[in-house]
Amino acid sequence: MNPSHSFSRRDFLTTSALALAGTTFDLHAEAAEPIIDIHQHTSYKDRTNEQLLAHQREMRVTRTILLPAGSNVNRPSTGDGKYNGLGGVQVGGNATALEMAKQYPKEFLFGANEVTDLPEARTEIEKYLKLGAIIIGEQKFKVECDSKESQALYELAAEYRVPILLHFQHETYNLGFERFHTMLAKFPRTNFIGHAVTWWANIDKHHPDQKVFYPLGKVTAGGITDRLLSDYPNIYADMSATSGLQALTRDEDHARGFLERHQDKMLFGSDCYDHFGRGPACQGAQGIAAIRKLAPSKAIERKILFENAKKLFRLA
Repeated sequence: MNPSHSFSRRDFLTTSALALAGTTFDLHAEAAEPIIDIHQHTSYKDRTNEQLLAHQREMRVTRTILLPAGSNVNRPSTGDGKYNGLGGVQVGGNATALEMAKQYPKEFLFGANEVTDLPEARTEIEKYLKLGAIIIGEQKFKVECDSKESQALYELAAEYRVPILLHFQHETYNLGFERFHTMLAKFPRTNFIGHAVTWWANIDKHHPDQKVFYPLGKVTAGGITDRLLSDYPNIYADMSATSGLQALTRDEDHARGFLERHQDKMLFGSDCYDHFGRGPACQGAQGIAAIRKLAPSKAIERKILFENAKKLFRLA
């Protein structure tokens, strides 16, 4: 087994909690400052809506965007059903995200999603865009990132003026990351959000093995992700999940420069299935603490936790 794969999410969160232990951030003390979480899910590993609500409130998140799963289908793009839900993890679909947003309209917003290469994908996504969805995604399916089906959704995102969020994972989801720059150039009216292991591993200029999903150690600026954020105005970074948190904590000196360099492109997300919204098992709470610790200034911290998302999603 590749050493990067044996380094578990639990191991990393425990290590990160220790690294942040000396940082005295009280989430409750920051309650007056709004936070937008751009990456959450309903029914995430059997978590109830009530538990999700409590989780977000405990983190002091004021607005949450819910990203639904696509349909359960057996086809190559879902690994013949292995990746149903989102990557094989139980997550609620479009209707559940809409229901939660209707129940708590001041706290939750919703996205629209479908398996990329289903013939009815555009119709299904457009249905929910017309109902008020503010993002397409999370797109997490085994298709080429420049496939004709993917490009149809990029066009749809531009048409409705909503971002599209892509989960990049080498040989598994949204394949061909090295070619993704061609899509940014081809669809300048589409706002893209990059997420997940391949996206964050490639902040490092010296990341030779794309099969290593959670690289450790010092980072050399100038990786693919770093260059995309610098060179294209229509790409943003979702800081959620273990991959986003590790990108910050593996090399804190690099992280400070990275956050300053891309301060207008960073978006806080949690992508956390924890039930409590606190403690070492909650990567969302750890993400907020890491941003507050490593942001070079208070102004940059507020951009990442709130202002960038407010602007991108055109929220009142």
